[in-house]
Amino acid sequence: LALERADVFHAIVMLDERFHREGYPDCYEDDGRLGRIEGKQPGVLHGARMGSEIRCYQGFTFGQQEMKALASLMGMIQKFPYSEPAYDKLREGLERIRAKLKLLCSLLNVRPDFKMHAEGCGLSF
Repeated sequence: LALERADVFHAIVMLDERFHREGYPDCYEDDGRLGRIEGKQPGVLHGARMGSEIRCYQGFTFGQQEMKALASLMGMIQKFPYSEPAYDKLREGLERIRAKLKLLCSLLNVRPDFKMHAEGCGLSF
């Protein structure tokens, strides 16, 4: 009977350690899952911010390409031989300017509407 009381007493004293030993793996696993769940939201937010920043840089780079196309178009217009109507490549030059304008409008995502009027011409978007 004394041995039986000692075992019961020992079991009561060691109860905390037994619960810790048996519960620790379950809690560790649950904490890992909760940590992944809690960490996912900040990770997604951080990833979205990083993606947004990269897209901003991409837009800036794209804008610089557009400016080069615009500068190229301006150069073509300035070099166009207005005062030489007999120039044999006049039509080809005009076609290159039109093609460059179409490219630029495509890059800028605009649809130009070129109209001829009695008082002049105009380009609207």
